[in-house]
Amino acid sequence: MKVLGILGSPRMGGNSDLLLDQALEGAGEKGAKTEKIILSRKKISGCLDCTKCNETGLCVIKDDMIGIHKKILRADAIIHSVPLYFWAMTSQTKAYLDRWCAFFDGNWNWHQAYLPKMRGKRIGLITVCGDPNVHTADPIVHSFRETCNFSGMKLFPVVQVSAATKGEVANNEKAKREAFQLGRKIATP
Repeated sequence: MKVLGILGSPRMGGNSDLLLDQALEGAGEKGAKTEKIILSRKKISGCLDCTKCNETGLCVIKDDMIGIHKKILRADAIIHSVPLYFWAMTSQTKAYLDRWCAFFDGNWNWHQAYLPKMRGKRIGLITVCGDPNVHTADPIVHSFRETCNFSGMKLFPVVQVSAATKGEVANNEKAKREAFQLGRKIATP
């Protein structure tokens, strides 16, 4: 099993980063091969809505998302860890998720070449917000849940954590355990 970790935070060593590492460690414990992509270290342009991918299944923008698309297709599961910025996902995560449109045709169905690789794919999500109410990050959950619902991917139970200062989650055993368990569950056949 291949599990891809996607870090949507631009802050290395922050709470989202630490929790993603916990989830990937959990997946690794179940025997999964893991890889982590740090979106802020990649050049990912926003979608141009040129619709060329509707016919070809390939994005015309030549940037790092082309390689990420290939890794998404090869992965059995993808775990995303995203902090809340101004009541939404980070700009890095939004550009990444918008570029998933290349997988779909003009009717928002999987391109036939991608269908067997994407339908039923396991998706994990970790959200982190500074608000004590973890549901302040629900707009992020909504985006991922609806993406999974309309496309036939499987969203695993979301891990939502409140943490404000950098690295604060390192002392939150419950949050670390939940992230670790998400990784274990997503990597269990």
